Amino acid sequence: MSTQVPRLLAGLVDDAAVFPPGSAPLAEAVAAHRAHRTAWYADLVGPLLAPASALPALPDLLDPDERLAVGVIGDVPIGRLDAVLAEADPRLAVRQVEAAVAKRGEDPQPGLADLLKLAERLAGTPVYAEIPLTFGLLGALDTLAAARAAGAPVAAKFRTGGLAAELFPTPVELAAVICACRDRELPFKLTAGLHHAIRHLDPETGFTHHGFGNVLAATLAAVDGAEVAEVAALLAATDPVPLVEPARAHRDDERPLWIGYGSCSMTEPLTDLIRLGLVNGGYEV
Repeated sequence: MSTQVPRLLAGLVDDAAVFPPGSAPLAEAVAAHRAHRTAWYADLVGPLLAPASALPALPDLLDPDERLAVGVIGDVPIGRLDAVLAEADPRLAVRQVEAAVAKRGEDPQPGLADLLKLAERLAGTPVYAEIPLTFGLLGALDTLAAARAAGAPVAAKFRTGGLAAELFPTPVELAAVICACRDRELPFKLTAGLHHAIRHLDPETGFTHHGFGNVLAATLAAVDGAEVAEVAALLAATDPVPLVEPARAHRDDERPLWIGYGSCSMTEPLTDLIRLGLVNGGYEV
């Protein structure tokens, strides 16, 4: 473990460079990820996230003896993911598979059942079920928690932003989800909108975005027994002080409950962490 990236932040940020709003071409994303993996902040970086449909194109971008850790995002039906993964080049080390189980307003249980069957066939590869924060959420969390308790390597995934206002959960909504996962001992992953450490109004999108520093402090509080109102207050905070102090106190601990999130930029979260004093910078990023 790097002395510059504390254990609390290890693997916090998956590299989602090919996804909006960055939308980097695949070749550029692979080259940039290669640089991230050899940089001084490499311990902060998770796998390169790639759509399932892009897996056949990845081998042509690798050196003959190069291996690439990838997280596969299901942009094909769940029932076709088996075939896509079976045909993947052996130089691609699939670290995780992520797939949405329903659209907003749909019953998540049928898609979740299909994803749990896939998880059984993948023999240990972590699988993340993206669940909309709408109808059927708590039931889906119960199903996931039961499968995990039975030994399945599954966890939840939630969207915290997007191209529409309804895709940004309120602090109370997100706090309720974090506490629900805490109560079920169910780890979770987040995606979208977490561009910076502190909650802020983004002039480019016009939306108020959650901060990943807020989520970290809120999760630490939830694991320590805080209820929804206290967790929501941390998610709503724009003053970094009450957010940074818990992170500093737990810097040498493994991050609880929150697996991490995908970001199309590595520079933005890294710069924020350095400015907040949570990562020992001093190198060009």
